[in-house]
Amino acid sequence: MRRLDLYYTPQFLEHKTGAHPECPERVAVCIKHLSSSASDNLRVVAPRRADLADVGRVHDAGLVAAVESLARAGGGEVDSDTVVSEGSFDAALDAAGAAIDAATAVAQGGCDASFALVRPPGHHATRSRAMGFCLFNNVAIAARRLLAQEGLRRIAILDFDVHHGNGTQEAFYEDPRVLFVSFHRFPFYPGTGRREETGAGPGKGYTVNVPLPGKTSAARYLSLWDEVLEEKVKPFRPEILLVSAGFDNYSRDPVGGLNFELPDFRDLGRLVLRLADASCGGKVAGVLEGGYDLDALPRCLEAYLQGLGALPAGTA
Repeated sequence: MRRLDLYYTPQFLEHKTGAHPECPERVAVCIKHLSSSASDNLRVVAPRRADLADVGRVHDAGLVAAVESLARAGGGEVDSDTVVSEGSFDAALDAAGAAIDAATAVAQGGCDASFALVRPPGHHATRSRAMGFCLFNNVAIAARRLLAQEGLRRIAILDFDVHHGNGTQEAFYEDPRVLFVSFHRFPFYPGTGRREETGAGPGKGYTVNVPLPGKTSAARYLSLWDEVLEEKVKPFRPEILLVSAGFDNYSRDPVGGLNFELPDFRDLGRLVLRLADASCGGKVAGVLEGGYDLDALPRCLEAYLQGLGALPAGTA
């Protein structure tokens, strides 16, 4: 079984959102569930806080300053979906730091697999805008750090959240070093992610969008996922897989929903692992994005990690 490092800090609970689907309980129920059911190969690690240079590789200084200022003033709304509280700026820096640490640990061979159990999530945050529950783009910040300081030249980001990762797409739309693959419900929030959005300039062809109607079965989704991994990602020869893991594909998720049940997340994890073993020595680092059914979320996450071979099978 693969050793799993899980990056988590109680600071994530200090991003207080009120009566909101993206609530502190999301990570609280996950850490409780995994801590009680996982085997000895799981280690919970406190992340280091990202510094402003890390965040600045992805986001404008004006956005960072605006989020910090709103938090220091006691909080408020960025938009109708996205909330900042007094503890949100620190939580967002910790979330970015957790994504960096998770990715770096795997890239350097410090662990077999890693997962950043973070909030706020990140994949909707663009260079200049916090949106869609997201303040800073955690997976993009981690990828930029690997490119800048770890010497990586080819990174694949796989996004299976039910919503399109518009912020991640924007960050790497002209960058051939990062292959971005997003499977998502469409038409749906945020309205981006059409099949013809494939990158620009030197990045042309390095964005792969697979928009899916809401009626798509899990079997069809997984078949397409396997096809894209084999035909698009494997030939790219990534040196690491970064996964934006959204569990709002779950059939009864109150925000999304795309007909997944628990075993489907396990199967998805198996396909990711197969690709990782074939292309980059098994190197996979995940970052939590969506998933808002508090009863199902920890079991969906557990099933995915079982598929990666990082938790014992048969308990989710």
